[in-house]
Amino acid sequence: MTQSIVILAGGGPAPGINTVISTVAKTFLKDNFRVIGLHEGYKNLFKSNPKFIDIDFAYADLIQKMGGSALQMSRYKPKDEEFNTDFFVNNNVKLLVTIGGDDTASTANRISKFLAANNVKIQNIHVPKTIDNDLPLPEGTPTFGYYSAKEAGVRISQTVYEDARTSGNWFLVSAMGREAGHLAFGMGAACHYPMIIIPEMFYNTDVTFDRILKLVISAMLKRKVLGIDYGVAIISEGVFHFMTDEEINNSGVNFTYDDHGHPELGNVSKAHIFNTLLQKRIKELGLSIKSRPVEIGYEVRCVDPGAFDLFYCSILGYGVKQLFDEGVSGAMVTADNKGEVKPLYLKDVEDENGKVKPRLVNMNGEKAKLVFRDCLQYITPADYEAAKKYVANPEDYDFKKILNWQ
Repeated sequence: MTQSIVILAGGGPAPGINTVISTVAKTFLKDNFRVIGLHEGYKNLFKSNPKFIDIDFAYADLIQKMGGSALQMSRYKPKDEEFNTDFFVNNNVKLLVTIGGDDTASTANRISKFLAANNVKIQNIHVPKTIDNDLPLPEGTPTFGYYSAKEAGVRISQTVYEDARTSGNWFLVSAMGREAGHLAFGMGAACHYPMIIIPEMFYNTDVTFDRILKLVISAMLKRKVLGIDYGVAIISEGVFHFMTDEEINNSGVNFTYDDHGHPELGNVSKAHIFNTLLQKRIKELGLSIKSRPVEIGYEVRCVDPGAFDLFYCSILGYGVKQLFDEGVSGAMVTADNKGEVKPLYLKDVEDENGKVKPRLVNMNGEKAKLVFRDCLQYITPADYEAAKKYVANPEDYDFKKILNWQ
């Protein structure tokens, strides 16, 4: 029986998935492997009649530059008791290629351990995918899809900023990102937004709606002092992940949760929540400022990959074959800016519960220091006197005091 590999994609979409599928398929087809594309991710892997397609060169070539995923995705997370080796044995599978984010990587880690424990000679290589850029790859190495999603988000963000300037209003943008603030930070910094709010900022204090609102108002007040009547603040959805249940419940928002225990933030408009609370606070302060909510999320997940991700995903695809030939298993494929491919073993980045730890924005990094110091606009002690024209207690809107930064 012909040796085969199987490719599946889990989690949510990200630009570049099809480029990875295409590159992996073409590379293994050259060595006469059968390439199986499994639909619905882990949901189908251990079923008796899984839904899959055989990928040939023509199909791989067709999808190479497309956004979305030719293989239907799923967030299904199989239980340990569902694991079996039937699909692998029946199809003479020698390699399982998983494409996904942290949850997909964590499940790949469990499968890797299961295969090893059962003496099944099948390699398992994970390709790190997420627009959130939150997988713990080597410093400076992005997850694929992040740059293309950020580029699409920046185009929207630039238009929002121009609308704010044109109409003399404020906009409150909420950006995807799960627990990490990479997308919000990247888009806000690229567009010179006067306020960027990400969960990583709150390393010296709790994340609360009150502090978030004060940060936005701090930027509004600073711009009033400067004679600027418009602006945009961007907030990462990740702030919700660091709020206490009491804080979220007191907001009046009732969240549902997905199979992995994450709040289903896609079911509500975070921007609308923040803007409603902001408008109430602005009214209480007697400020004459209009603000509008804008949500940036799903519309950037399935865009066509940009030049960076087209090349990067190709390198990762070639890297899968390289690691396979080297006998690597139970690892993520990584590639640095020189194109050097290395394995990052899942066991080295998991926590005590077998979960892959998310990579957060490095607040001590030079990029963050520059942006928070020179890009953002907010109230400092030097603005107190001028800000008294608008609020009685400007010190309450001092950026560093709100965050307890010393």
